[in-house]
Amino acid sequence: MSAREAHPSPYERAARGKAVRRRLPRSAHAGLGPRTSGADPVEVLERQGADRVPELLPLRYGRMLESPFAFYRGAAAVMAADLGGRPATGIEAQLCGDAHLLNFGLFASPERHLVFDVNDFDETLPGPWEWDVKRLAASLAVAGRENGFPEKRRREVVRGTVRAYREAMRGFAGMGNLDVWYAHFDTERLRVLFADRLGKQGRRLMSRRLESARSHDHLHAFRQLTVVVDGARRIAADPPLIVPLSDLMAGDPRAELEERLRLLVERYGRSLASDRRHLLEQFRMADAARKVVGVGSVGTRCWIVLMLGRDDDDPLILQAKEASPSVLAPYVRPSPYANEGQRVVCGQRLMQAVSDILLGWERAAGFDGQERDFYVRQLRDWKGTARPETMPPGRLQAYGELCGATLARAHARSGDRIAIASYLGGGDAFERALAEFAEACADRNEQDFRALAEAVRSGRVVARRA
Repeated sequence: MSAREAHPSPYERAARGKAVRRRLPRSAHAGLGPRTSGADPVEVLERQGADRVPELLPLRYGRMLESPFAFYRGAAAVMAADLGGRPATGIEAQLCGDAHLLNFGLFASPERHLVFDVNDFDETLPGPWEWDVKRLAASLAVAGRENGFPEKRRREVVRGTVRAYREAMRGFAGMGNLDVWYAHFDTERLRVLFADRLGKQGRRLMSRRLESARSHDHLHAFRQLTVVVDGARRIAADPPLIVPLSDLMAGDPRAELEERLRLLVERYGRSLASDRRHLLEQFRMADAARKVVGVGSVGTRCWIVLMLGRDDDDPLILQAKEASPSVLAPYVRPSPYANEGQRVVCGQRLMQAVSDILLGWERAAGFDGQERDFYVRQLRDWKGTARPETMPPGRLQAYGELCGATLARAHARSGDRIAIASYLGGGDAFERALAEFAEACADRNEQDFRALAEAVRSGRVVARRA
């Protein structure tokens, strides 16, 4: 490949975006289209659960049946099947794969600044950039329905979110590569962005959320999740959500699993930079437990590992989570990584402005002896998550706009930002199309929610809440 082919000019990249627009008009994104064969939502969920921990699957279904929005959170595979069967732009970016509004949030940068970014990458893969935008837009329509917003207001929220993505992407298209790479949303920028949008009460609420995020650090997790037993720190049991190794099994099987987890932590350090590996090596494993996480992830193997450093008051809590193939995998080109944990980590590092310093991956055997891929990170390093159910329309729209601009920054790092911006253009055609799409998707999500409820009533699947 020549240098010109590898590095086309801005003019050529913009021309590519306009050419795609002629092939796939922006208005074409309004349609959801009929489902392909084999896309029954309950069947999709059952296939996804086939390799998960069987006794935890009822918890997954129980959590998904709490509300249509909870179902939406757990049904990324269902939406991927819908998107995968529709025409796409073919302009790729690194996708989150599950970019609903609760997969954005606050966390700490290595420099101990609070930043806002995408924060869930289990499904990350390169793919058509618009799939992430559609997932985000539909999540706002679903959340707006649960909040009782009228359709007109929901459409305004979605259009505002997609407009923020478009305008941000057009801004990134005019920036240099390094400037795009260094761009991020910290708390000061958030205050400036929303100073005039939230009102006095909203600004006070934002300040409380920022302070709350800072308080949810590793020491908070340490106090919340551990107890002293016979003079030693142990992870506290909260079954079925948290089950320490000592309660999960006994004797030789427990000792064998504990050793496997110890090796997992030791070997995953090889995926870290040398200075961070040195930091990790200063901690020792004190205890471990199985943990139920999220909604869509329930049933995957997930462990929390208590590490202690200088003394018993110097904790590090790691989360080792099974990385299964992305829900996008059947619809995009194959991942370049043989290890699914590496896929997650590399996708996260590419999309996030800053990432956890202890983020890494490894392959390890579980108590059934089968090897699986894992990614490892700190369990909590400052954390702030939105509560959309408490947001009036204006605040939800402001939050959606922040998510839209953040997603544009993430896509601009990996995709052709000039081609995407050229495709989107200066008008509102894409916003109007996605407002239609989001409502159609919310309709289908409610139908799928009812289908799962009926599957439980008929005994096809079992649901349980904890």
